[in-house]
Amino acid sequence: MNKMYGILAIILGLIVMVFPIAGVVAASILTGFLILLIGIWLLLAGVNTWGVSKAAAVLNLIVSILALYIGVDLLLNIYLFSFLAGFLLYIAGIFLIIAGIISLFARERKYALWGGVLGIILGILYIILGTYAFDPIYLGLLIGIWLIINGIFLFLEPEE
Repeated sequence: MNKMYGILAIILGLIVMVFPIAGVVAASILTGFLILLIGIWLLLAGVNTWGVSKAAAVLNLIVSILALYIGVDLLLNIYLFSFLAGFLLYIAGIFLIIAGIISLFARERKYALWGGVLGIILGILYIILGTYAFDPIYLGLLIGIWLIINGIFLFLEPEE
């Protein structure tokens, strides 16, 4: 079964690499739809908790309105999806660099130096990828490469 999923992921990765905008559109629509569902759930939770706790209900309603807005915006705007992907990669890269620097000072651990160096290198790599992710075409290519790599690993995984 893993081999079939691996082949499917490789094929989808190649399709996304040939048509990168289509991959970003699909990811944006799927993400927007899921955030819309979360927004609807939070809206219902806010209405449900109104009698129990007005503060919790108001917070649920505020977050639900925000989720509904972002969900609709993601459904209609692939540039927002690309911006969010790039922004999150930037933030993750900054955190990895900070964690790597902190690890460099943990001399009591045997491999702290290597952990720190790898954290800094991965952080820089994440920031570079974040720079490319701001462009929907490059983001589509990154998604395609990710699908192909995952597909190869799934295909090579031994069957149980």
